[in-house]
Amino acid sequence: MTSYTPTQQQLSQWLPQICQIAVAAGNAILAIYHQPEVVAVQHKADDSPLTAADLAAHQLIMRELSVLTPDIPVLSEEAADIPWSVRQHWPCYWLVDPLDGTKEFIKRNGEFTVNIALIVAGEPVLGVIHAPVLQKTYSAVLGLGAFVAEVDAQGQTQSRVIQAKKPVEGEPVKIVGSRSHAQPGMDAVLAKYPQHELLAVGSSLKFCLVAEGSAHLYPRLGPTMLWDTGAGHVIAVAAGASVSYDGIEGPAYQREELQNGNFTVQA
Repeated sequence: MTSYTPTQQQLSQWLPQICQIAVAAGNAILAIYHQPEVVAVQHKADDSPLTAADLAAHQLIMRELSVLTPDIPVLSEEAADIPWSVRQHWPCYWLVDPLDGTKEFIKRNGEFTVNIALIVAGEPVLGVIHAPVLQKTYSAVLGLGAFVAEVDAQGQTQSRVIQAKKPVEGEPVKIVGSRSHAQPGMDAVLAKYPQHELLAVGSSLKFCLVAEGSAHLYPRLGPTMLWDTGAGHVIAVAAGASVSYDGIEGPAYQREELQNGNFTVQA
């Protein structure tokens, strides 16, 4: 297992390769998404849904990461049974959600993503979020900026830098929330902003809307897991937003508990 801290040069070299892996995983998901028959759904121990698409993406990502960085361990939603006694000794690791937004996948609304992040010393330093149906790939390296690549009408991929934006005077605060998870307490948050516009979107795309300036605030008032947030965290921060977790002291991604509490992403 590697004990070094990757340099920014290494991270910048890895970023396009991780984007390629995420896109390949997205293609594996789409091959199942576009099948005419009903998607078979299993349920995990926590009653969250699991599909063949989750497993296909997981297997592809694990295989490709083992080739790219064989000495860096991986914590994936579909292989999360690694004890803290092992994880606490990882100086860095890949954090993967092969299909974030399985409920969106099942509903076929297109708002699901592939999330891959690199965690170093307990903090995310590289992240990729790929939305296969939307043909968008968000990416970032901490200190080097955040980007989005999307396929245009002519089938060409266009890339640009993205930047979080605070609301200008007189502009409603654009607040992004979950499409599939009710959030008790959201009314109290909205009451703080008499002029606001509420945007509903699935999966980690909520981080991306803040990162690209389409939204100003993402308050999460309910449980998520580390793999739900790692990639979005670094993309938002690299774009100039802030991410704060309630009740977490020290590195947010080097802890025994895999579940996050409430958090806020703000431009």
